[in-house]
Amino acid sequence: MSSAAVEPGTKLADRFRLEDRVHESGGATLWKAIDEVLARPVAVHTFDPDFPRLNEVVTAARAASRLTDPRLTQVFDATEDDGRSYVVSEWVSGETFGDMVASGSLEAERAAALVAEAAEALAHSHEADIAHLCLTPDHLVWTSGNTVKLLGVGIDAALAEVTSDDPARTDAEGLGRLLYAGLTGHWPGEEQEGGLPAAPVDDGHYCTPRQVTAGVPGYLDTITCRALLPESRKGLTPLTTPAEFAEALSSVPRPTPMPMPLPSTALPPVTASRSEAPPSTTQASSGPGAPVTRPPYQQSYQQSYQQPRPAGGGTVNKVAMTLVVLLVMVAVGLVAWTLGRSIGASGPPAAAPTTTPTPTTATATREVKVQNADGFDPQGDSDERDELTLGAIDGKPSTDWHSESYDSADFGNLKKGVGLLLDLGESVPVKQVTVDFGAGSGGTAELRVGPSADLASLETVHRFTDLGGRKTFSADSPHKGRYVCVWFTRMPTFQGKYRGTIMDVKILATK
Repeated sequence: MSSAAVEPGTKLADRFRLEDRVHESGGATLWKAIDEVLARPVAVHTFDPDFPRLNEVVTAARAASRLTDPRLTQVFDATEDDGRSYVVSEWVSGETFGDMVASGSLEAERAAALVAEAAEALAHSHEADIAHLCLTPDHLVWTSGNTVKLLGVGIDAALAEVTSDDPARTDAEGLGRLLYAGLTGHWPGEEQEGGLPAAPVDDGHYCTPRQVTAGVPGYLDTITCRALLPESRKGLTPLTTPAEFAEALSSVPRPTPMPMPLPSTALPPVTASRSEAPPSTTQASSGPGAPVTRPPYQQSYQQSYQQPRPAGGGTVNKVAMTLVVLLVMVAVGLVAWTLGRSIGASGPPAAAPTTTPTPTTATATREVKVQNADGFDPQGDSDERDELTLGAIDGKPSTDWHSESYDSADFGNLKKGVGLLLDLGESVPVKQVTVDFGAGSGGTAELRVGPSADLASLETVHRFTDLGGRKTFSADSPHKGRYVCVWFTRMPTFQGKYRGTIMDVKILATK
């Protein structure tokens, strides 16, 4: 039976009635169907007689049917013969990961929790030597039953004729892409995926999540980079398998079901929905940052779940409720009677002693607007990426100032440091300074305050270590000065080299 000859209403195996054609491409067609034996919606793939990879798809489906993790799409049947070849699997309904991030990044731990579930499910499939190889945001679904489903394991790779020399590494990178998308709302691939904007690039590499989105926890940024951007985390072990990825996210709180309303008198009929994205057919690659491969059509069928309502028991429930109400009324009456006797016997209540609260004082502060910023290199050529300094004081999470890249943390012994010099316009009592050092790791920096733009006149008031993420210094007594300098004395690592980064600076002074 060719796909062209199959029409809605066709019944396969005297059981599966095809209803709606979801997608058709390359001789393979995805249908929404009804399993008339179990009265449930299912997804059915049918194939043209000359479909070139029929044996591979059916073999992959049969292998996937043996997987037991409930987070993986269940395969019910797979048949290959001259006229009736098809694959039957569950129909999943809910919200895809792509839908969730279409309008921007998710709450960081929510994104990590969903991807952690996918990683654990993939680790299970890899134990059976079954890879995915085609991970996209539309393969991960938060179902209408408040569970996670990962679509297309094994089958989508066979449909798209995708292979990999290192399937575990390919899927670990795919999980890294999903986490990157959840944390940033951008897709780190050569092709845009599901309408997501492409991830920004810096120095030929994708920016790390913390460079794209402010507030990403450092450990999630590191996990993403270990799987997808290992060159940006020199010295850290890459994540090369789904099991390693799942272990790295094992401490993330898992997604919890939303509260379910009580069933109404009449249950609504079971419904199903689907979510599709336009297909693409790029070739898979196992290298870092390579584009993910999608099948000729997106296998994004989805299934609704309904909880059955217990039958009978209406009269018994009414009697029980009546007894409960009567008992509550009796208890309330006894309590009121007892309180009345107690109040009458004790006379008027004594006045409670009054206390005067101890006054507290708090130092009032105001945010100081930086008037000018300079890349500070007094021991070198005096110019350290001056063209980027606005990126550290414009309040935008997508911009930053960063230094030149160095081959060693100590600047090759050519100088003692470089930094970002901030001119506040007037001398103010500096009380607190918050610096976002971005996605680097390691390194040290001094916070200096002084009356002039001269290194010798800038007093060191604090030292930051292990530069990465947002760090705050609060002074017990304000340090007065017109200039504030973040002075790097050892550079943090960045993409295999050493570079200082400042995403944002916030300065508070006493009023």
